Amino acid sequence: MVADSYQDHILLTWKNYISGKNWTPAIRQQIVESWNRCNQAGVNPYDNSIHNKLDEAALHAKLLEKQELIKIAKPFMANLYKFVQGSGFVVVLTDEQGYIMEMFGDEDTLSNPMTKNFFRGASWREEAAGTNAIGTALVIKKPIQVSGAEHYCQKHHCLTCSSAPIFDDYGRVIGILDMSGAFYMSHLHTLGMVVAAAEAIMAQLDIQRKNRELVLVNRRLTNIFNTMSDGVLMIDNRGIVNQLNPAAKKILNKEESEILGVSFDRIMNGKAVATWRMLNNKEPYADIELMVDTKKSKFHCWASGEPLTDEQGKVIGGLIILRPIKHVQNLINRFSGYHATLQFSDIIGESKEILEAIRIASLAASTSSNILLQGESGTGKEIFAQAIHNRSELRNGPFVALNCGVIPRELIGSELFGYVEGAFTGAVRGGKPGKFELASGGTLFLDEIGDMPLEQQVALLRVLQEKKVTRIGSDKVIPVNVRVICATNKNLPQEIEKGTFRQDLYYRINVISINIPPLRNRAQDIPLLFRHFLDKIGRDRGCKFYVEPQVIACLQNYAWPGNVRELQNIVERAVSLAESEVITMAHLPMELYAQQNPVYFSKESVVSPNVNEISRREQRRKIANEAERQHILLLLAKYGGNVSVVAREFGVSRNTLYRKMRLYAIEN
Repeated sequence: MVADSYQDHILLTWKNYISGKNWTPAIRQQIVESWNRCNQAGVNPYDNSIHNKLDEAALHAKLLEKQELIKIAKPFMANLYKFVQGSGFVVVLTDEQGYIMEMFGDEDTLSNPMTKNFFRGASWREEAAGTNAIGTALVIKKPIQVSGAEHYCQKHHCLTCSSAPIFDDYGRVIGILDMSGAFYMSHLHTLGMVVAAAEAIMAQLDIQRKNRELVLVNRRLTNIFNTMSDGVLMIDNRGIVNQLNPAAKKILNKEESEILGVSFDRIMNGKAVATWRMLNNKEPYADIELMVDTKKSKFHCWASGEPLTDEQGKVIGGLIILRPIKHVQNLINRFSGYHATLQFSDIIGESKEILEAIRIASLAASTSSNILLQGESGTGKEIFAQAIHNRSELRNGPFVALNCGVIPRELIGSELFGYVEGAFTGAVRGGKPGKFELASGGTLFLDEIGDMPLEQQVALLRVLQEKKVTRIGSDKVIPVNVRVICATNKNLPQEIEKGTFRQDLYYRINVISINIPPLRNRAQDIPLLFRHFLDKIGRDRGCKFYVEPQVIACLQNYAWPGNVRELQNIVERAVSLAESEVITMAHLPMELYAQQNPVYFSKESVVSPNVNEISRREQRRKIANEAERQHILLLLAKYGGNVSVVAREFGVSRNTLYRKMRLYAIEN
């Protein structure tokens, strides 16, 4: 009776609202607001036609778009329908626009006047169907039950509808779950059942999403696991390998069947002490060098291990990462500058002497033979070595250079061959690979090989013959694949006669000999080199330098004991001293004049310190005067004899310039 009385009150209120009479809104605020929206949208409360529907193509597209939601919701809808089956109730699922996508109902649902508007593709938005649980829930985004005359359209007064929105992870409405039937069968528990089912659907959607994420994460981890260049092994708490990636098989040089189910300690030939400590004491370890040599496999790598624990912190296994020594060395070489940057095109010169050296070096680059570069200091032996490396098949490998003449004799062995931890006082923890190991797969350039101590020459010869190296303090043999290029400024046959260089080592390194000519023997290349270095500095400074002709002539008459390196230093000195962009004789060092003007240095000059000092002062004065004279001549030629401009450029008055011109017998 109370319910009938309430419905009578609602019906009277509805009639007054629709007719525009004065009325008291003694109903739920949500219903009043919905009526107002329907009124403003122009919904006809007396329209008795069938609801608008999507065409077949649009409905098909909608069903494809929402197929996951439909698939997850159907079992919950079926369970919900079991409670009302045969009572005329329907259970429907709509999208976020109020179109029905799936429904459960009795056989007479479509012919029943009460439920004839419930069919796939039917629109239940407020704008199309007036106030109803589906359309209103879409607006307020909350569960709601609408009964009898609370519906804005009269044709739905026979219904009671209970709806709950379905949200995605971002709080957006993606659908509505609704159960509708005869209004006289209305019960608050109906809405509760719908809300519970909607929450169950959202929970299942969340599970599905997390499962997808887990599958995606697992797929990504699997891809990373399988494509890592480092070897990865998973072991259980007994040390048995239960998983590994392709890189691990390659590093261990074994088939998968030889690794899975086998103790890691057995694979390591009994050298997995750190792994047992990890499993027993939960101690991780990092970068332990492992070198295993068995009949079936041989590998050399760095190993790191991390224990795996359960929720209680108990060790259930471990993760072991193997990094091949070669990969680590390549990384070290990359960041330590162990690579060659120079090519044959970087060798400047057109003289037949230098072109012949380049020709032989280019031919030698295509071989794997050891090469001996012979030439004075400063001729560019390392440039040749780098160019040969970059032309060879090993160009993608490291280029490691070692100057045998600057390393103390007691350290050269450790530099070449490396050492293990504790090999000698001061040895770094963990040991250190030598240059042969670092250069493996590439080129080792041994500069000043003539200065290598005899005792190390024996060890070097053995490595060159056997292609194997043993670190100081160790008995483990490490294979190396290295192309050796040696260089010297000494006459090695003479050193052999003196007993300071081994003859057998000489023949081992001197497979292909290349003589690099001194700069004094290629005078025609001096202007090219001078201009090359000058232009390089000019590009860095954003300017272009002009060179007096006398400068080039002076350079070509100099003996160049320091060769190309000395020439490069002189260019830098001249540029540093030049106050303008003109390089003059005054910017060249004294020794260039002294060698070409020996009159300034008499034998008597070395007898008495006082006489010697006087002679040097006189020499400097004459050189300065000549440089100033040449500078004035250059400026007069440059400015067409305009004395005023030349004086201003020279930084003196016209009278002073005229006086200097008379002093130096310069005619304008």
